[in-house]
Amino acid sequence: MPYTAEISRNNPGCFIFLVDQSTSMTDAIGGDSEVTQRKADVVADAINRILIELSVRCAKEEGVRDYFHIAAIGYGSTVGSAFAGELSSRELVPLSEVADNPARVEDRQKKISDGAGGLIETTAKFAIWMDPVANGGTPMNRALRSAETLVSEWVARHPDGYPPIVLNLTDGESTDGDPTSAASALTSHATSDGNTLLFNSHVSAAGGVPVTFPDSDADLPDSYARTLFGMSSLLPANTRAYAAEVLGSRIGENARGFVYNADIISIVQFLDIGTRASELR
Repeated sequence: MPYTAEISRNNPGCFIFLVDQSTSMTDAIGGDSEVTQRKADVVADAINRILIELSVRCAKEEGVRDYFHIAAIGYGSTVGSAFAGELSSRELVPLSEVADNPARVEDRQKKISDGAGGLIETTAKFAIWMDPVANGGTPMNRALRSAETLVSEWVARHPDGYPPIVLNLTDGESTDGDPTSAASALTSHATSDGNTLLFNSHVSAAGGVPVTFPDSDADLPDSYARTLFGMSSLLPANTRAYAAEVLGSRIGENARGFVYNADIISIVQFLDIGTRASELR
């Protein structure tokens, strides 16, 4: 079965985050949240949060193990590294270096249970690797081609490893042409364990019910949604099982790594599910 390769320090995995940083990311995200937030802020916070969780997931007594290498590519007025601070010029970075080099650490307010059915507000530290940016168009083709360069080099160095996973978060159509060919070229790169995986999340502005990991494009509202669906990889069996556990619902065998009309919760779930690769050794 594909997508079962062991992930270890000697045979690490690879996550590449593609982040839409176009002007429209200043719009408020849709959904039922009581607090209005810009899409750019929600996406940046979600990626920062998943980097924290990956660091914790891979932490052992001696420190964070390099089970994964991480890249973040922003695309808007420019296409390039979305990391801030010391990592701003870096491409694929070992997870231990990511964990050790946030751009800064902020104090964030959050509510926790008081043990008696109520909530109390407390302060928690929150590491920042990526800042929200929203400027320019949506050059998705260039972003996918940039990711393809990294993927090509990665599979050449790790021919028997778990295939790279690329997670694209966007709120609009590509402004530099149809991205289908670039997506196909990206996912054509393969290790002995399977082809590169591309998952896409459309970030909502209008609200409504998210369409999560569909197995058909029949219920999608327009050609843009169907294009993103068609670009998205089938979910591997282990990822599909984890998605069903997280969502509490059945995920079809032909489900793709695609979420349409994603709200805050859906974005967090998309990143959590998308970064659950094989078991770590």
